[in-house]
Amino acid sequence: MQRYLLKRLFHSVITILGITLIVFIITHLTGDPVNLLIHPEASQAERELFRKELGLDQPLYIQYFEFLKNAVQGDFGQSFRHQTPAFSLIMGALPATLELTIAAMLISIFTGVPVGIISSIKPRSYYDRFGMAFALLGQSMPVFWAGLMLILLFAVKLGMLPSHGRGGIEHIILPACTLGLFSTAAIARFTRSSMLDVLDSEYIKTARIKGLSEYKVVLKHALKNASIPVITMTSLQFGRMLSGAVITETIFSWPGVGRIAVLGIYSRDYPVVQAAVFVASVLFVAINLIVDILYAYLDPRIKYK
Repeated sequence: MQRYLLKRLFHSVITILGITLIVFIITHLTGDPVNLLIHPEASQAERELFRKELGLDQPLYIQYFEFLKNAVQGDFGQSFRHQTPAFSLIMGALPATLELTIAAMLISIFTGVPVGIISSIKPRSYYDRFGMAFALLGQSMPVFWAGLMLILLFAVKLGMLPSHGRGGIEHIILPACTLGLFSTAAIARFTRSSMLDVLDSEYIKTARIKGLSEYKVVLKHALKNASIPVITMTSLQFGRMLSGAVITETIFSWPGVGRIAVLGIYSRDYPVVQAAVFVASVLFVAINLIVDILYAYLDPRIKYK
């Protein structure tokens, strides 16, 4: 197990390095931030001096190695736009993103799993058709459209919930439902598919012959064995939410990492974008590593050597 973990940690570091390299190159291909930050009437000498102050006068590979050296120490440089440490800016917004993501994930799990279980217990019934129609609808609707429709209905028409900002629990309901809609549908479909495979297995038939109640058969035996692909999907969706909450945070003016990253892209604020991607990639890789370890506890047949 320890050897496997060390191997996975090594692969994780390589993955994060690859992500930082790709993002570093892409951000520098978007244009010169000096053109956005300095006065349009500034002379060429003033532009070159400003570019040197930002550290953009060096060759690209030197800038990247300098970025890596500082990133290991938690230093991603000063934000061009805010004139504060980029990493501090991202870490200050991270709790808002985690709050939104966890709320959306809880909605997805506590809605998607029961829908999938009920659909698998009664296949081709009205419950199953309704559940799969819901899953199809949830995976078909664009996030921005769903968010706007929720704002129009619950904030504008009914006036029940606020449409923007972060505050009490009433502020998180609409953005969490918007962010969790796609994941709810995906988890429901995976739960149904996995449960159907397990419910048709021989040991489930044996458990029913022994006279176990349907409650124990479904929740104690079938669900536990069907949970591995569901957990895989859930972890992927959680990572997708962390790194893909940009649209939701923008629509609802939620002060999270995604919204700050979008503003950083618009203003070509390289340090902020790089810090945001680094934090998101580390969280995504860590989640997948935790899930791999969790597999061994859910299914004793899985052994890492």
